[in-house]
Amino acid sequence: MPTDIIQWFPGHMAATKRLIKENLSSVDVILELADARIPLSSRNPQIKELVSNKPVILILNKASLADPEQNRIWKEYYLKNTESAVCVDCIDGKGIKELEAEVKRVMADKLAKNKEKNVNRAIKAMVLGIPNVGKSTLINTLCGSKKAKAENRPGVTLTKQWVKTSIGLELLDMPGVLAPKFSDRTVGENLSATGAIKDTVVLTDEVALALCGRLRELYPGLLAARYKLTEEDLTLDAPELFETIGRKRGFLVSGGDVDFSRCAAVILDEFRSGKIGRITLERVSG
Repeated sequence: MPTDIIQWFPGHMAATKRLIKENLSSVDVILELADARIPLSSRNPQIKELVSNKPVILILNKASLADPEQNRIWKEYYLKNTESAVCVDCIDGKGIKELEAEVKRVMADKLAKNKEKNVNRAIKAMVLGIPNVGKSTLINTLCGSKKAKAENRPGVTLTKQWVKTSIGLELLDMPGVLAPKFSDRTVGENLSATGAIKDTVVLTDEVALALCGRLRELYPGLLAARYKLTEEDLTLDAPELFETIGRKRGFLVSGGDVDFSRCAAVILDEFRSGKIGRITLERVSG
């Protein structure tokens, strides 16, 4: 995957950063969403700088698509590094009660002061995260209705929105913002594989090829079960493995060659939808 393909920073991303700074004084806490399948790659390192001294609760979203054991490990990792973290799935609602409890814990001092002053004021939270990480879906889950536009495409939320919830929170939904530069190639591949970067601006064949290699390394059993691969198949290098999957699925064009685009589209779709299994592409180092 060429470097210039994954160094993607549309103009509205810069505008979002300005919007965050302009509205920071009106919120009490930051809800930062990350993708539980890529807990590092899906965090914009600039968010910590942008939110200054505001308390941050990290929400590892799409947890039902991620490896359960890795969810536990990553949550412990962030807690050990003095970060507040909860695992949530906005589609089935798992973890929402834990999130509610964590907000009350983090904001305990402010809530106590409001009670002393007999002030009945909702906690205001800014919802931040990269595109397609589930910000709008979280808001709709907490509100119990479709207050924010949610689609499985990055870049849908383009303006700020205030919405009320049933758990004593008022949420400020912000457009998604990617870092202007990725730390390494793998970060770009991870973001592309999960759909945080639009398929229209990356080479999906190469993204799927890289994903095949990662799945063979981390989850060979799941990969073999989904695509009926043999132990010998799993010894192939990534390009050969990709072709083998294409042939086993019958994705062929005239002449018997593999239809790379079709094969890539299916592999990415089945990874993103959890059909291959519950997968986490990143590990806690050390």
